[in-house]
This record gives sequence, structure tokens and C-alpha cells, in this order.
Amino acid sequence: MSAFEMLASGVSSPADVATIDAGSTAWMLTSCALVLLMVPGLAMFYGGLVRRKNVLSTMMHSFLAMAVIGVQWIVIGYALCFGTDHGGIIGFDWDKFCLSGIAYNAVYGDKHIPELVFVMFQGKFAIITPALISGAIAERMKLSSYVLFIVLWSTLIYCPLAHWVWADGGWLLRYGVLDFAGGTVVHVSSGVAALVMALMIGRRLKVANESMEPGNLILTVTGAGFLWFGWFGFNAGSAIASEVPAAGSIAGLAFATTQTAAAAGGLAWIVVEFMRTGRCTSLGLVSGILAGLVAITPAAGYVEPRWALVIGLVAGTLCYLAVHFKERAHVYDDALDAFGVHGVGGAWGGIATGIFCFMPAAGLIAGSGTQLVKQVAGLAAAAVFAGVGTFAIAWVLKATVGLRVSEEQELAGLDQSIHGEKSYRLIAS
Repeated sequence: MSAFEMLASGVSSPADVATIDAGSTAWMLTSCALVLLMVPGLAMFYGGLVRRKNVLSTMMHSFLAMAVIGVQWIVIGYALCFGTDHGGIIGFDWDKFCLSGIAYNAVYGDKHIPELVFVMFQGKFAIITPALISGAIAERMKLSSYVLFIVLWSTLIYCPLAHWVWADGGWLLRYGVLDFAGGTVVHVSSGVAALVMALMIGRRLKVANESMEPGNLILTVTGAGFLWFGWFGFNAGSAIASEVPAAGSIAGLAFATTQTAAAAGGLAWIVVEFMRTGRCTSLGLVSGILAGLVAITPAAGYVEPRWALVIGLVAGTLCYLAVHFKERAHVYDDALDAFGVHGVGGAWGGIATGIFCFMPAAGLIAGSGTQLVKQVAGLAAAAVFAGVGTFAIAWVLKATVGLRVSEEQELAGLDQSIHGEKSYRLIAS
């Protein structure tokens, strides 16, 4: 019986509506909105980093994810992630296909929130993850190929991985891997996928003597502010959505550690930058803040604020070195450093969880190395799965519809050549 048939017939959901907690529901609705705000924030962050001729096309990658994955999640994504477990690998049941069997007042597990609210909250994670990958292929990927890629990647990579780590029966959850709000599921997977896509699609072209410098750092800095603001919903909201005790208290802890690590990450980046170049840049500061946010994500509800300081400081330093290495080595063109920040920062955050966690398991500093071993194993499994899966999807697309726009379109800029629009219009004085 569908949710609407239940409503029409007067049949209630299996769970009593009285078990829904108004406070938890209100915070989760707020968290949903905060996480969705991160996607326009990401669009601004990425859009300011590309050349002016590609600002709109780059921002459109994030907004397209909101539309495309917003539909995919309702139709099949949620069912694959949080449907009935099948062998610890994937979920599915027809009641969750198109959300047809979820009553409006059905409660999600023992979390005292409507399941539809949980659906919406998790859907925002599914949206932003492929949008993060777009930073690696900015300024040169075909729009049609991008749409096909994010649908395939979300369905074949993100959904199984989210089931492994977060869903009842998932094999990494059963093994004991901790990922509070997406360090493995979101950041490591998207970071590794970004690296693979950057290698598969090749380096950007440029007109002779054309600068590759960011086109509008004001846009990037503003976007970073939206990301930081939204990240409180990303992490603190996960306290109620996740299987943790004392959700209200843990939400407060996650809020505090998120703020702490972000600040420490920004500080670490500009200190290292100043030691190397004698300057502190605005781009360095916001990149460090983002690195701290990425790193604390898997650990936010499991570590104390003092250790969040350490996590953020190390994240800012490691991610700076990763980005600097890419720029010096010229091995691949990860246009907007999705791997350097999200891949490296997410991996460090997963390892740091095994070092500093105090609940639900003791970390290395408490004298137990067991959790650290589990974290490393989980990170390796996620990285291999995301890397191999991304390569397979990209190879098929490259062999069939192609990945790149034409050379003429790329040199002219995608805003004009693909979309027929201009992001900036010069006004004659």
C-alpha cells in the first residue's frame, strides 16, 4: 500500500506518529536546508577559481547535480542506499522505489524523525558528492557527458558505498568503520574520483599567453563562507541521522569540533604559505578552512575539541603540500584541487578518527590500535572501489559519447560556446 493510499484509507504507518520528536525534526529540517546551501556555496567557490570565460559552466555543474541527482535520489538512490540489505553490498526494496511505500508520518528507525526528513537529509549528501568531482574536470568536459557521468557514478559508486558505511547490514559498518558525516563516503570517494577523471580527461588548453589565474576570488571567498555555514548542518545534523547515542549532546560536540577544525585548518595553511612564499593569500585561507572542514567530517561526533585542533592543523598543512606538489609536478590537471583537498583531507580525517576517537570505540591515543586498523581498511576499500569504478565509467563514456568539448569550444570558453551566455559584461566608460 502506498503512502497516499494509507492516508486515504486512514491506515497509519507502522510507527506511531507520537514517537516523532518535534525538536529533532526541526533541527533536521534546518540541517537539510544548511546542507543544500552548501551546493550553491560550492558553485561560487569553484566558479571564482576558473577563468572568466568558464564561470557559468563551472557553477552549472553544481546546480545540475541539484536537479539531476535530486531526481535520481527519489527514484532509485535512496532505495539503493537505505533499502533492505542484500549481502552487505547494496540495499533495495520496492517500497522505497520512488518513495512509494513511505508514509508521510513514518518514523525513521529509532531516531524520532519522519523518514521523509531523513530521505531529504541524506539526499543532500548524494547531491554534493558528484558536484565535488566537477572541480577536477572544470573548463573542458561536455555537458551531456557530465550529466551521464553523475547519474552513473551516483548510482553505481555512491549508493553502494553509502550502504556499506551507513546502512544497517552494510559490510563496512558491520566491520566497525566509523564515518560520522561522510569523510569516506563523500570526500574520499569524490577526491579519488576527481583524480581519476583529471587523468582520463587530460589537461586544459589555453590561448597563448592566457593566464590560468582565478577569475574572481571574491566569488570564491564568499562561496567558502556559505560552505562553512552549511557545514554545521552537514556534521551536527548527522548526529541525529546517524546511529549514535545521546544525539542531542553529540550534535553539540559535532558543532564545536567543526568550528574548531575549520579555524585551525585555515590558520595552518596560511602559516605554511607564509613560511614558503612570504605571503598569506585569501585563497590560501579559505582553502585551509575547507581542508579543516573536510578532515573533521568523519570524526566530528567522535573526538574532543582539543583533538579537532590537531586534526585541522594537520589537514591545513597536508592539503597545502598536496596542492603544491600537484602544481610543481605537472602530472595531472585537477583544475580546482578536488583531490588535494577532499581526497587528501578526507583520508587524513578517516585516519585521525582511528587515532583520536573516544566513542563509540577507543582510538590509538587511548591505547587501542584496533580502530585505526579498521579505519585504514575502510579507506582503502572505498578508494579502490571509487577509483576502479570511476575509471570504468569514464572509459565507457570516453569510448562512446566522448568526455571533452571540441578544441575550438574549449579555447573560446564554455559559457559562450556551450551555453550562449556571458558571466561578465564589460561596461564602456
